[in-house]
Amino acid sequence: MKNFVRALRLALRYRWTFAGSVACALAVALLWGANIGTVYPFVEVVFQGHSLREWVDDQIHDTSQAIAAYESQLDQADSGTPESGVEADFLRTRIAAEQKALATYRWLRPWIYRYLPADAFGTLVLIIGLLMVGTFLKNIFFIAHSILVNRLAQLATFDLRKQFFRRTLRMSLADFSDEGTSELMSRFTYDMESLVSGIRLLFGKTVREPLKMAACLIGAAWICWRLLLVSLVLAPVAGILIGRLSKTLKRANRRAMEEMSQIYSVLEETFQGIKIVQAFTMERFERWRFHQSSKKYYHKAMRIARYDSLSHPLTELMGIVTISLAIVAGAYLVLKGETHLFGIRMSDRPLSLASLLAFYALLAGVSDPARKMSEVFNRLQRAAAACDRIYAVIDREPEIQSPPSAKRLPRHRRDITFDRVSFGYNPGQTVLHDISLTIPYGQTLAVVGPNGCGKSTLANLIPRFFDPTEGCVRIDGVDLRQVRLRDLRRQIGLVTQEPLLFDATVFDNIRYGSPGASREQVIEAAKQAHAHRFIVQQLEHGYETMVGSRGSQLSGGQRQRIALARAILRDPSILILDEATSQVDLESEQVIHRVLEQFIRDRTALVITHRLATLALADRIVVMDSGQILDCGNHEELLRRCSLYRRLYDIQLGETA
Repeated sequence: MKNFVRALRLALRYRWTFAGSVACALAVALLWGANIGTVYPFVEVVFQGHSLREWVDDQIHDTSQAIAAYESQLDQADSGTPESGVEADFLRTRIAAEQKALATYRWLRPWIYRYLPADAFGTLVLIIGLLMVGTFLKNIFFIAHSILVNRLAQLATFDLRKQFFRRTLRMSLADFSDEGTSELMSRFTYDMESLVSGIRLLFGKTVREPLKMAACLIGAAWICWRLLLVSLVLAPVAGILIGRLSKTLKRANRRAMEEMSQIYSVLEETFQGIKIVQAFTMERFERWRFHQSSKKYYHKAMRIARYDSLSHPLTELMGIVTISLAIVAGAYLVLKGETHLFGIRMSDRPLSLASLLAFYALLAGVSDPARKMSEVFNRLQRAAAACDRIYAVIDREPEIQSPPSAKRLPRHRRDITFDRVSFGYNPGQTVLHDISLTIPYGQTLAVVGPNGCGKSTLANLIPRFFDPTEGCVRIDGVDLRQVRLRDLRRQIGLVTQEPLLFDATVFDNIRYGSPGASREQVIEAAKQAHAHRFIVQQLEHGYETMVGSRGSQLSGGQRQRIALARAILRDPSILILDEATSQVDLESEQVIHRVLEQFIRDRTALVITHRLATLALADRIVVMDSGQILDCGNHEELLRRCSLYRRLYDIQLGETA
């Protein structure tokens, strides 16, 4: 529950909202108990055909007579024997109790005569009127409490969502690979909703219903607190059982949430790959996969349902036992006119029938809040399990982060150096082996090699998406691990094989990464990327056209040119092109090459490619295989001395032909 408490602290920061919700819950509880307490005047006064004035006069008369009778018995009991001494002590206790009651009735008498009706029917109308007003006010406070509680829950979750998203954006790429986007989405949606429900319940029912129970229990204790203790003798046993059940429910809910993440994973893979699914007629297999994941979740959910089903019978059984004990003990005291039960004093004065009925009504008033509380345990435990999963991400420190005392990194002007760099995604599986390479400022370096040789991994070390396991990467002599990530990445422009566009306008996608750019600067960048013409001529709303999710409304060449315009607008000193033209047609490739010829001047560029046309842009070419650099030189030199490069060239030449 530690993480759940952390989420609750977010809600408690909104102090006035919290205070208002508690005040409304307290008002609901007091009015709940007061409405139930009207049983006493109905039975004691109205049903006897009396007014409250007659009732208070009768009480004063009867109590005075009882005091006189007990005093007479006390005079006779003072004989000096041990038995008479015990009886005298008992009589003195009864006299003190009657005198206290008499003082209360005499204090009430002038107020009753001044403000309350003189006849029985008027008294009935007054009590019913007070009951209706009390119920109306209780409902008003109930509505206000519900609104304030929902505000607390939504504000706390709003803050937590921002924390979670902020931390997610700081995660390393390796963390995204480990977690998977479906797992993160499950925590961001399903788990967050479980948390909202839990906070709403905690500040709602879990505050309001116990206060209602407390109001009824206080009223019952005021009538006869000793009888109340006898009635609640088995309550601790039920509390222990419910506590154990809560822990079991939390574990079951955590497993169910993990299974829900698997359902998200299946859905994500199927929907993103729907083209392949349909092309290979694998609909039946995907249905089977979804069936298996859903069935596992069903079994987990049924296990929760079985545990949850025990909470209501436990509370109901406790309620029945409590009422039964109260009925037996109370009936004995009233019918026998006794104040003791098994030699133990239950009350100072004998209980009246009206007092006992009010006591029973108040105990019955405890049962409804207790029933509602029995429905809370499962959802609270689900919220606690959801908090554990959410804070597991928030508390995780990213592997790649800026150092506490970062060095300043001026705009790149000298070189990029890989100094004996080795790297592996997993321990014992090295992807790059002892890479030593220097890229002078302004040079365009192409990296070629077979798939899986480490080309993209090498490029990912420059923006510090990963850190080398051995050696270091330097820009202008400064180790990248000693500079701020923001300072480093501001100098880098990245264009990937599949350019990612966001579901926004063309204008916003080009300006992404340069939020301070003016409209004129955006248009100029689009012109340099040879994108302006198709934007204004082919798109319905020009720069205000929505591109759709991942740029789905545009062709591959259009997406790539917009991505280039985005990089041009950022004006980076370092440009990384990772197979930037591999997914476009020949015409688009030629346009992009014309753009790149102009753009890479006076910048350091790292180009990962297997296209012959792109190699023409390079000043130098590096050939990689199995995570190592085999050779480095220009095109003619590599054709003469590097068999792997010659083979790759021949393959590409054949494909082009």
